[in-house]
Amino acid sequence: MQYRDELAARQVAILASLSYGSFCGAAPELGGEWAAHSARSSVGNVDARRVTIETQNRAENITLDPQRVEILGSSAQKSYNQHVQPVFKTKRGVLFHGDCLEIMAGVEEASVDLLFADPPFNLGKDYNSSKVNDSIAEDAYLAWCRAWIKAGVRVLAPGAAFYLYNLPKWNVELGHYLREEGMTFRHWISIDMKTSLPIPGRLYPAHYSLLYYTKGKPKTFERQRVPIPACRHCGGDIKDYGGHRGKLNPEGLNLTDIWTDIPPVRHKSTMTRGANELTPKLLHRVLDISSKEGDLVLDPFGGAGTTYFVAEHMKRRWIGMELGDVDPIVRRLKGEPPNFEMPNRGDSGKRNGNGKPHRSTPLFK
Repeated sequence: MQYRDELAARQVAILASLSYGSFCGAAPELGGEWAAHSARSSVGNVDARRVTIETQNRAENITLDPQRVEILGSSAQKSYNQHVQPVFKTKRGVLFHGDCLEIMAGVEEASVDLLFADPPFNLGKDYNSSKVNDSIAEDAYLAWCRAWIKAGVRVLAPGAAFYLYNLPKWNVELGHYLREEGMTFRHWISIDMKTSLPIPGRLYPAHYSLLYYTKGKPKTFERQRVPIPACRHCGGDIKDYGGHRGKLNPEGLNLTDIWTDIPPVRHKSTMTRGANELTPKLLHRVLDISSKEGDLVLDPFGGAGTTYFVAEHMKRRWIGMELGDVDPIVRRLKGEPPNFEMPNRGDSGKRNGNGKPHRSTPLFK
């Protein structure tokens, strides 16, 4: 029995150590998907703080050095491996290049006020990185999600918020993992966004899911209002509100859990990388609802750096990390134009009159 427990713990440790891209191939001794399945059944019984990587003769204990990463304040611990150093810092935040599981293992427990996660959706997208494989077995993907969710919950302070943006197919499962970690359900927010073609034999998919959980009673919740909808042609009200239009709050309507005003980022003038990215409007709203100035925000999947960009402008501290290319994030935070070419499809892929690519315009002034 003791041998069995040790083997299960070692499987989870190896699973937690793997990057998303190497999930099914970097632990041949465990047999790829079998290892993911076995670890998925036992990950809930293993303390993420005790995860030690013991594969290919490596032994790594990840913590943070307050002398090197002073921006993190109380969320830094005593020591940090020499090979994991910040690649970029501002007055409010710090960006790491590496696996989120390794980096989050070094963030102090109960130190983060808001976590926003927009992980890869396992749709086979090309993230232009050999480290990221977005097409793995479903069980392996869910096991990986369970590992980073557990790591994320550990670093949240009491009352902190956890937002998880993904496809409804995955968030149905991931919500269970959050509940198992003791998180409190607040909302399933539907982001109205028609970005795909109709699928034969199914309803037309027209929304993404944004899970909103908190670690107990929320310590910050600011109710938001949105403008009263008006016709874009005549400017008149779209609804008559049963004859009670005059009694509506002049500041707008209460925000519901269906968000129809979040646009996709498709045009060259607002994109900062080739792969999909989120609009700053979404992150601005999330941070408005669940954080205050000076709070610490963590996003384990940097992507285009939208979370860090918005946190900077909203005067939040932040911890960032990205396994793939961090150059788009750094350029964005420095205020430099993106360095990539859009596919030549329509106006968004065209160059300007002098043959040079379009330059991005500031999203905040």
